[in-house]
Amino acid sequence: MIEFSRRTLSNGLRVLVHEDHSTPLVAVNVSYFVGSRDENADKTGFAHLFEHLMFAGSKNVPDFDDPLQRAGGENNAFTTNDYTTFYEILPAENYETALYLESDRMASLSINKKSLDVQRKVVVEEFKETCLNEPYGDNWHHLSELMYHKHPYRWPVIGLTPEHVENANIEDVRHFYRDWYNPSNAVLSIAGKVNEAEAFALAEKWFGSIPAGHTPVRNLPPEPAQKKPARKVVKADVPVPAIYLAFRTPARTDHAFYAVDLISDVLALGPSSRLFRRLLKEQKLFSTVDAYVTANLDPGLLVIEGRPSEGITVEKALEAVWAELHQLKNEAIDERELKKIQHRFESTLVFSETSVLNKAQNLAYYELFDRAELMNEETDIYLGITAQEMHEAAQRLFREENSATLIYLPK
Repeated sequence: MIEFSRRTLSNGLRVLVHEDHSTPLVAVNVSYFVGSRDENADKTGFAHLFEHLMFAGSKNVPDFDDPLQRAGGENNAFTTNDYTTFYEILPAENYETALYLESDRMASLSINKKSLDVQRKVVVEEFKETCLNEPYGDNWHHLSELMYHKHPYRWPVIGLTPEHVENANIEDVRHFYRDWYNPSNAVLSIAGKVNEAEAFALAEKWFGSIPAGHTPVRNLPPEPAQKKPARKVVKADVPVPAIYLAFRTPARTDHAFYAVDLISDVLALGPSSRLFRRLLKEQKLFSTVDAYVTANLDPGLLVIEGRPSEGITVEKALEAVWAELHQLKNEAIDERELKKIQHRFESTLVFSETSVLNKAQNLAYYELFDRAELMNEETDIYLGITAQEMHEAAQRLFREENSATLIYLPK
């Protein structure tokens, strides 16, 4: 149970504070409710570009890292399909520095041709390095294209093509900043060795005078139900063949998501999971195999990926995976296996909550998606999922018409 308090400033900024005096540190986290799904189809990659631009300097702080490092802190950021997060960890006596830095770039980021040119080059190079020049690096471009045709999840976070970022101009970027980077579209969470009243006072001091800005209105097109399986074979500069099998899942805030999330654990969480134990260890059909959910705010994906062992064809590997999925559809999971997965999830969650950074990030994450209280409720929800719910979820999920298959073959 993570105890916290919430206040909303007059400009709409939601502030969440968690006191933890077992640590000498404080984590400051600012999450903006904007991700790649909020981009235009002809201007993708902007959310990720802006993650970089937020470090390019602001009105009173030309170098974001320098004052933070002098305060003994460190920072980073990440972008997803649904939101963007910036965070700092620093000694408790200096955490006001992080609040000052975050407020200055929220209020008055320096967006000029020089900063745009520098960060644009960084992002384009990252695109080339991670997507174009890395084996299997463009898998999300292919999977997104196969599984989505209307919804903006049809392009990955890094963007559809590097040309969209290369062609970004100052007005495009400033417009994106005005639309999304304002207090009414953000959550500030503070966790660690703080006094709650003081933390709220400091949040008011540094963020309270920032104009609210307008609250963005989304009108995202829903993705129609998939009616037939999709398949794509890519011949690329890869060392060995690889397969990706994707299925459309419920949205992260849908109750049906929890059973699907546990199914991914049954398939590939740890050495006793079904795919790892049966297909990798016993039958030796794969050299690597994994399964995971994207946990998107709108309906996302469950993805199974693996590289067949030497001498094993991709068709034989896919046949083996489908056999495991059909077993989940046809036979209810054993109660013992379900409880093992649920308790492993519970222990992983408890362990993750020992970090003040995780607590600060989770508070903001749940507050953006729904409400921060859900952070404390989900363990009971996961533990309450029944074998019958898992069985029904598998039947809805593992249908060929709900699937996409991506195959990589060496040139």
